[in-house]
Amino acid sequence: MAERVDALRTRLRTTFARQLDVPEHVETGSVTLRAHDVTVRRRGVTVLDGVDFHVSVGEVVALVGPNGAGKSTLLAALAGEHPAVHGDIELDGHPLAHWTPVQMAQRRAVLPQSHAVGFPFSAREIVAMGRAPWARTVRAEDDDRRIDAAMTGCDVQAFATRAFPTLSGGERARVALARVLAQDTTTVLLDEPTAALDLGHQETVMQIARGRAGDGAAVVVVLHDLGLAAAYADRVVVLDSGRVAADGPPGQVCTAALLSRVYDHPVEVITHPVTGALLVLPRR
Repeated sequence: MAERVDALRTRLRTTFARQLDVPEHVETGSVTLRAHDVTVRRRGVTVLDGVDFHVSVGEVVALVGPNGAGKSTLLAALAGEHPAVHGDIELDGHPLAHWTPVQMAQRRAVLPQSHAVGFPFSAREIVAMGRAPWARTVRAEDDDRRIDAAMTGCDVQAFATRAFPTLSGGERARVALARVLAQDTTTVLLDEPTAALDLGHQETVMQIARGRAGDGAAVVVVLHDLGLAAAYADRVVVLDSGRVAADGPPGQVCTAALLSRVYDHPVEVITHPVTGALLVLPRR
């Protein structure tokens, strides 16, 4: 009996110690998330087929492609939210199964497409939920500062006390992004973060993504707007029918020939005469 009690105490101490653990600092350029030969099926249909992917600290990687190309499915697989039937996915050098749910949440934050909440939490309470993985760790002392900074950055302080369900679609999207930022992880996965936003807030979101990468994060963002991808991403990964059609810097990947073929619609890529930025436009 005494041996069983001692064993239980040891297990509890180990669990508590792991909860108090925090991830080590990751150097710029280090790969945080890697997928090799990943295949995913949904209801018997192959959605991703032999995909290789990686993202490193300091870079923004945009996932683009037509509807049904597998962008959101790849993001879900990288997040550990959809199992792969073949291939390997590693987070911080270990298979996803190596990490507990709390350890995963301390290492990667995920912004889904939908932002529904079943209870009338306030906007600030939603953002504060991003700090849950750090409970009982030394980083919990930073909760209020992280929450305030995230809400300010996403321009949602003005309705901090309003119930989340009463907010507009764009306001909910910005609050959800603030929750992800407050979580303060090295890897950030964003699924169409600009979809419900006006022009100014689209730019703000991509500037935030760019800033997070500059501050020491690896950022993956699913985008439909090829112009935003070309303007803000270090790498653009083009998916086509579940396969990687191209992966590289925007200047190499965003070509009229490739994009016109993948999207099955004529696309023009123009260099801005003043800034030199790439402008990606449908030919009309």
